[in-house]
Amino acid sequence: MSLTRRTVLKSAAAVVPVAALSTAPAAATGPAAGLREPVAIGRLAEKIEAGLAKYAIPGAGLGVWYRGREYVRGFGVTSVDTGEPVSGDTVFRIGSTSKTFTATAIMRLVERGRIGLDRPVRAYLPDFATQDPSVAARVTVRQLLNHSAGWQGDYFEDTGQGDDALATYVGGMPKVPQLTPLGKVFSYNNAAIGVAGRIIEVVTGKPYEVAARELVVDPLGLGHSRFFRSELDGFSVAASHNIVDGKPVVEPTFDAMPRALHSIGGLISSARDQLRYARYHLGHRDMPQLLSDRSRRAMQSHPGPGGTLFVELKGVGVGWMLRPTAQGPTVVQHGGDWNGQHSGFLLVPERDFAITLLTNSESGPLLVADLFADDWALQEFAGVSNLPAVPRELPPRRLAEYAGTYVSQQIGFDGKPEELGLDVSADGGELVAGVGGQTLFRFAFYRKDYVLALNPDGTPTHVRANFVRGNDGQVEWLRYGGRLFRFHPAGTRQATAFSHRVL
Repeated sequence: MSLTRRTVLKSAAAVVPVAALSTAPAAATGPAAGLREPVAIGRLAEKIEAGLAKYAIPGAGLGVWYRGREYVRGFGVTSVDTGEPVSGDTVFRIGSTSKTFTATAIMRLVERGRIGLDRPVRAYLPDFATQDPSVAARVTVRQLLNHSAGWQGDYFEDTGQGDDALATYVGGMPKVPQLTPLGKVFSYNNAAIGVAGRIIEVVTGKPYEVAARELVVDPLGLGHSRFFRSELDGFSVAASHNIVDGKPVVEPTFDAMPRALHSIGGLISSARDQLRYARYHLGHRDMPQLLSDRSRRAMQSHPGPGGTLFVELKGVGVGWMLRPTAQGPTVVQHGGDWNGQHSGFLLVPERDFAITLLTNSESGPLLVADLFADDWALQEFAGVSNLPAVPRELPPRRLAEYAGTYVSQQIGFDGKPEELGLDVSADGGELVAGVGGQTLFRFAFYRKDYVLALNPDGTPTHVRANFVRGNDGQVEWLRYGGRLFRFHPAGTRQATAFSHRVL
């Protein structure tokens, strides 16, 4: 669900020590305003208000579609400096939910006969190159969108703010390592969606942002959704906050985003707009019909390889994460993260339910996890729950094959590679993961190769992860937060960590 890798660790870390924060009263707007509110909506509001205080989140925007009605609310304030209340039209950076806008734009071009999902990328980008030349020649548009291209996904190089930013970014793909065979393994892939955004540019002859607005944003009437901060004059804008000494502090530097990442995570939007977008993807007939029902449903089906991304996934369809439930209906979801802006977004089409939550604090992932990874909201509103996961202790001999160091890489804003490593060892029937002797979390197995992440004290989180084996049957990767961490057996390598504002 995340664009930035800070969330990879933060979402399974212990609850950060934060100061209690008073929030402004929530106000309902939209068609449900003035109507008697379902008890479930009241319980949700109470849970959000408690979460804002517990996690020191200054404000949040909420949109819910439930029992045929729309509920849109603001909670708290846009900024601790100004105290301006959040409304349903306050805009936040939605991060990686932007990927689904890119995918929807691609599908519009598919219906027009301009793009084929199963055609090679080189049909549209003849000079496309990757570190493994055979991959560049074979990778398809669908494999970009279902996160199975196999190359390292976290490529964040800042290539400037010009109209050529995305072209230059894609031109740098040969520096990105190929991790797994094409089409075989799910690994969350920001870079692949950047390539998809570039295809949109080439096919339409327009900058990505212009094409995305013309194909998706404007036809759906999303009047509070933009890509550039210069377009936000007159809007209520949620400031980004860091947590300093347990309190939220406005951090203006968090607002910057390389233009090359706009197709990956750059959309700025409101809870009301996001709920309208959700209603379109639920198939509501009163919405503008951008796609045929067949194409819209195709985005939510035929997943690629499965695995975990904080929750278990069947895989990814055309841009959408497809999550199984114990009762059968599929949860269609995404969500997104940028510095100081964290959000969740999910639909249960078979239950005609949608929820989106936008937050403006670095501690936002904690509340997002409570509502989008846990069972509570799904059970309360849609009557579905996660696949069961009952942790069990494993004997030392079973745990020994997982012990070692797991290393993931990213390419930062400066174009240079950086590493994040986790040392994993056995302890008391579980695994302990940390850096430099500091425990970050524990892993408890609930089935072969699948684990629940626990806080260092053993208390549960809502996060799931899994180990991936190679063709020889040996552990080759840890998939955590959707990213692949390469396995190095115990004693062969020591974990290192990088520290900068995009994790």
